[in-house]
Amino acid sequence: MKNVNQHPAAAAFPAARIPVAAYALCLCIAVIGSNSLVLGPIAPQVAESFGRATPAVMTASGAFGIGTALAAILLGRLIDRFGAGLTLRAALCLFTLALAASAVAPALPVLVAAQFVAGLAAGVALPSIYTLAAAVAPARRESDTIGIVLSGWTLSMVAGVSLSAVMADSVGWRFVYAFAAVAGTFALLVAMMMKLRGASAASTTSSPLAALRVSGVVPLLIACAGFMASFYGVYAYIGDHLHRALGLSLSANGLLALTYGLGFGAAAFLDGLIDRFDAGRFLPAMFLAVGGVYLVMGAASGSYVLTLAAVFFWGLANHFALNVLILRLGALDPARRGAVMGLNSGVTYLALFLGTASFGSLYAATEFAILPIAAAGLMLLAALSASLARSKAGGRVTS
Repeated sequence: MKNVNQHPAAAAFPAARIPVAAYALCLCIAVIGSNSLVLGPIAPQVAESFGRATPAVMTASGAFGIGTALAAILLGRLIDRFGAGLTLRAALCLFTLALAASAVAPALPVLVAAQFVAGLAAGVALPSIYTLAAAVAPARRESDTIGIVLSGWTLSMVAGVSLSAVMADSVGWRFVYAFAAVAGTFALLVAMMMKLRGASAASTTSSPLAALRVSGVVPLLIACAGFMASFYGVYAYIGDHLHRALGLSLSANGLLALTYGLGFGAAAFLDGLIDRFDAGRFLPAMFLAVGGVYLVMGAASGSYVLTLAAVFFWGLANHFALNVLILRLGALDPARRGAVMGLNSGVTYLALFLGTASFGSLYAATEFAILPIAAAGLMLLAALSASLARSKAGGRVTS
């Protein structure tokens, strides 16, 4: 079975250029991604400033995840109703205000509430971005275009999270959120100037949960849940492990985030290869590869250098897995793409909450090395679910 992105005339006509809009969407992902990932590395300092334990502070990350999940599932239909461009701009405006509130939070409950609001905004913004990415992608450049947009996660790691750890060490964690609010304002201005548009707004929309009836959606969402719960569960506490168990500074967490971002970004140069493979088979294989990286990470957790090496390949494998997952979900039903992407974002951030909470309890009871092993088990579940999604396709091209 050939990938849907392969065309018989591919050799006869040169591939179109990646649209500038893809780079604008990349920036939007970077701003949202920075907030999604920034709390883990700076959590020890936030905990000290509020006089609380690190797992308590990470409830703010969980609140962000719950807010994102609720908005993505319940409000995803607005993307198809009002258009992805308008909903993205409105969501970015609310998101920026929530970041500013996080910067001045006088107590932990206020920070948690502000992050919940940020999650509500992100829950609409992320599926809007993925919907726009699929809409602006030229023929035979789908994987490359989505890869560019997903590179925003690289920017969030390299420029956002890594710098935030250094910034927290130098001037305090509040400046991290203040800087993020400024970056959010810039992303909003770019989105307004680009006048990003997706498909025309629909006159009526069905319940977002109706998209669950699309063939292949449910097993892919289960795979997404295992994939994301494993990532956020490990990521949330690896910084605390380096700080407390290995005695390293917060700047060391910044280097770790940079290393992950470099791995994630390096994979973008190979995204074009995805279109040459059967994505239905490629996705389970990538999930298994991510699981293998987790096993190596658990064995290397006592060494900072070896952990950095494992984290680089973690980013590399995660990029491929995420790219193909978005491709497969986005191609299942173009007419309900906004709702499907909303479900994807909802599951992603529900997994953030569950992964952070469950892995936090496990981390408190044992040690960090157990977390990557648990994550590897979830990746096995993800691979099996992705394989089931392919079999349910019954030979149709779903990638």
